[in-house]
Amino acid sequence: MESANLGLFMISACSFTVLLQHPDSLLRQMLPADFERRLLTGLVMGLTAIALIYCPWGKQSGAHLNPSVTLAFFRLGKIEPWDAVFYVLGQFIGGGLGVMVSTVLWGHAIMHQKVRYAATLPGTNGTDVAFLAELVISFLMMTVVLNVSNTPKIARFTGAITGALVATYITLESPLSGMSMNPARSLASALPGQLWKALWIYFTAPPLGMLLAAEVYCHLRGKASVRCAKLHHHNDKRCIFRCNYKFSPIQLTFKETI
Repeated sequence: MESANLGLFMISACSFTVLLQHPDSLLRQMLPADFERRLLTGLVMGLTAIALIYCPWGKQSGAHLNPSVTLAFFRLGKIEPWDAVFYVLGQFIGGGLGVMVSTVLWGHAIMHQKVRYAATLPGTNGTDVAFLAELVISFLMMTVVLNVSNTPKIARFTGAITGALVATYITLESPLSGMSMNPARSLASALPGQLWKALWIYFTAPPLGMLLAAEVYCHLRGKASVRCAKLHHHNDKRCIFRCNYKFSPIQLTFKETI
């Protein structure tokens, strides 16, 4: 489920990058301003993230879709080591397959210099700025996820707020780093395009940022306050995590059977 959902995310990312960036695209010609195209891309990708988080597979897997998120929840003691390993493997595989499918769908258009497999690349300010930007947005994302998902009154809005952040980051931050936050997402685009030069940024800054957010959260609220590793928990899907909710869906079913 993690693999399939990140694959779908990459298909969406590649498809809308072709539609909004390729010079022959009618939509690209209708929106000549970079900001307009980033705004629309952000809106589409934010809605894609929300749809994946609240879809049945996202509700069951927890919709991490990102090795950095999985590592942060592992640090917080919410995930068994074996599950963490397979989540990360699934995310890398799914991202790669999503770009492969997109290549079949879009052909040479996805290879164009303006598209480049929807790769995340540093902006004109260089790699140092890109690293810092990735660190900051990853820290803020995980901080928001932890605080919202562990506040009962608003926990159900975690997916919507996450999607809104994705949209905001793409619109405002992507000129600095390409807006990744996700090693699996960046590798998926770098592989077919052979774009290795700055890949190290996306393998270091996002995990560091999210792990730092986990450390700060632990210091301020305590590890015990982290209820679960799902972005959307209150549903009828099986929970595999070290869950602190009073009853998981399986426990409720078992209790009702008794």
